[in-house]
Amino acid sequence: MKAVVKYAYGPGNVAVMDMPEPVPGPEEVKIEVKAAGICGTDIHIYRGERTLALNPPVIIGHEFTGVVAEVGSSVTDWKPGDRVTSETSAYICGKCIWCRTGNYNICPERRVIGYWFNGAFAKYCVVPSQIVHRLPGNLDFVPGALAQPLAACVNAVTEKTSISPGDIVIITGPGAIGLLSLQLAKAAGASIIICGTGSDIKRLDLGRKLGADITVNIRDEDPYEVVSKFTDGAGADVFIECSGSPDAVRMGFELLRRGGRYTQIGLAGRAFDIDFDTVAYKEMTIRGSIGQKWTSWNRALKLLESGLVKAEPLVSDVLPLTEWETGFMKMETKESVKVILTPID
Repeated sequence: MKAVVKYAYGPGNVAVMDMPEPVPGPEEVKIEVKAAGICGTDIHIYRGERTLALNPPVIIGHEFTGVVAEVGSSVTDWKPGDRVTSETSAYICGKCIWCRTGNYNICPERRVIGYWFNGAFAKYCVVPSQIVHRLPGNLDFVPGALAQPLAACVNAVTEKTSISPGDIVIITGPGAIGLLSLQLAKAAGASIIICGTGSDIKRLDLGRKLGADITVNIRDEDPYEVVSKFTDGAGADVFIECSGSPDAVRMGFELLRRGGRYTQIGLAGRAFDIDFDTVAYKEMTIRGSIGQKWTSWNRALKLLESGLVKAEPLVSDVLPLTEWETGFMKMETKESVKVILTPID
């Protein structure tokens, strides 16, 4: 089968290759992929930047939906024809304190599909049966592929950030993660300021349609003036950083009010300098978030099923797997919000 493979460490080293069709083990499920989203971390993998543990050669891609094609001999919960999606944590140790408390997304031994195990940029993907979720009947495969990034946002915004009605929330990075986070914060009763750069015009427009109270193009507007005016000089209650830009992180430290809450979702892929004393001077609460767990997935799928979060408006392009380079380019240049790849025979 044709698959997009990271075949070696370092920048680039990604190509469409012929790979053997996978066979499920006794406790695994083989899924025929119908739609697979390109994630920002796939771009990091392509660039050879810092990511989760990587094990090339490996088929990349971890945001996907599909149909069960085959189940292992010990699997009883799933059957061929079931419409499904899947978590990414293909291996966890099950013994550490994080696994035992349900926070397996931060297990030190965690290994995920699309990085360590073969992922979804292919016709078939095999995953452990216990990480499979049923796709709601009213959710098509293409928008359903955003269940994984939405689950990550639920983990960060809903489960970790504690947003209350009336909060003023700033979000940086109006890509898929930022726009999904916007909808979650809006559903919690917050007022939203979403910030982007000159290349984010279309994304900022979409943000306004999805509920942002104010959109800020930092090329043309001073975000400090905008936030000061909107908050009577106090600063925002919550800052959610989704871009991975060091400048956005520094801006967040400045725009957040004293005693405010800061959540980091975006990944820079490298180390950078920041005045961390600001955390003490402002008595900020800082949370990081990576991946998702069962509770995040459960909430995310219910939100998509109910329509409280809309995924379809975020899908800019649907391309065949062979056009992965075009899809990556559209994501890197911000021409697209979310590009979906479909497999080929």
